[in-house]
Amino acid sequence: MAKAAAVADAYIYKGVDAKGNKVEGEISSSNPTLIKAQLRRQGIIASKVQKKPKPLFGASKKVKPADIAIFTRQMATMMKAGVPLVQSFEIVADGLDNDGVKELVFKIRDDVASGTAFADSLRKHPLHFDDLFCNLVASGEQSGALETMLDRIATYKEKTESLKAKIKKAMTYPLAVIVVAVVVTAILLVKVVPQFAETFSNFGAELPAFTLFVLSISEWMQENWLLAFISVIVGVGGILEVKKRNKNVANFFDKLMLRLPILGQITYNSIAARYARTLSTTFAAGVPLIDALKSVSGATGNVVYEQATLKIRDSVATGIPLNGAMRSSGLYPTMLVQMTAIGEESGALDEMLGKAADFYEEAVDNMVDNLTTLLEPMIMAVLGILVGGLMIAMYLPIFQIGQVV
Repeated sequence: MAKAAAVADAYIYKGVDAKGNKVEGEISSSNPTLIKAQLRRQGIIASKVQKKPKPLFGASKKVKPADIAIFTRQMATMMKAGVPLVQSFEIVADGLDNDGVKELVFKIRDDVASGTAFADSLRKHPLHFDDLFCNLVASGEQSGALETMLDRIATYKEKTESLKAKIKKAMTYPLAVIVVAVVVTAILLVKVVPQFAETFSNFGAELPAFTLFVLSISEWMQENWLLAFISVIVGVGGILEVKKRNKNVANFFDKLMLRLPILGQITYNSIAARYARTLSTTFAAGVPLIDALKSVSGATGNVVYEQATLKIRDSVATGIPLNGAMRSSGLYPTMLVQMTAIGEESGALDEMLGKAADFYEEAVDNMVDNLTTLLEPMIMAVLGILVGGLMIAMYLPIFQIGQVV
């Protein structure tokens, strides 16, 4: 069995060059001995070689999908400029700040340098490179147009990540409203209401029902605020964990997202955009339509459309046109179906799907902006109702005493 390639680390060195001038710098390698040999070939006698110290709080090691999109774009740029593949890895890695991504790039570089195909090297890291990515790279290698394929993949990844960011923005804003409202209400119940309760205890008169209700909630919060906080954290974390592990629960949430007001329409448009973008990219890369639809099913990000796409794939395999199969499902927008039909008739399916993807991505962008604008006054209204309601409950007894006097 072949020995695993060593992982390159960052080293800093000090020494003197051939003219006797002091020099220092940073270099990546798996072994300080190799660094000294490399420096000697450059005419530098190293007096000190040591690992680059880690930042105080540690550098980021997590590899995010956005990092993969940046890596792909940089590789496409390097190869278009005529830089050899292995050297492209080194240049890209040197410009990365994330140690996790840098380590990943060096592993791929070492694999490719040892004779492994680029696509096969990527397949060793399924958490970061899915089947669609690897298959497109393999197609580019086989056709001799790897730089063109990397450019298409980079565009696809950038569009996909941009769309995800917009969806996350749409989901985060309502959640932020709820969190702020809950936190403000909890602080008032625990810190402010008890001050009024002490004052009311000296009144010797019966308090309004609304005031008594708020005081009872305040007393419970004072005694159980830690339990309430832990319950919320455990509850939310539990739901998210069950959603990851239980497919039925995940399917329930996928279906629920499509039924929500406003957010459901944003989800619907984003699915249409991902469907069109993925199918456009794979079809343009020369992937057969049947195989492309299999990749598209996983890229939709929703179980309803994943199952629908697989049914479309089966229908297309029997000879039914793609637009007809999409129309029969009853799930896809009419405009997307029509543009698919035009693309099939004109022989420019990838181009028409690309335009459709642009349209739905812009629609998502506009809806997210509108949602943000709509929620701004809603935030004020929700906070006003909560804070105002608590204040009214606290001042009602004072108003009643004023009327009696």
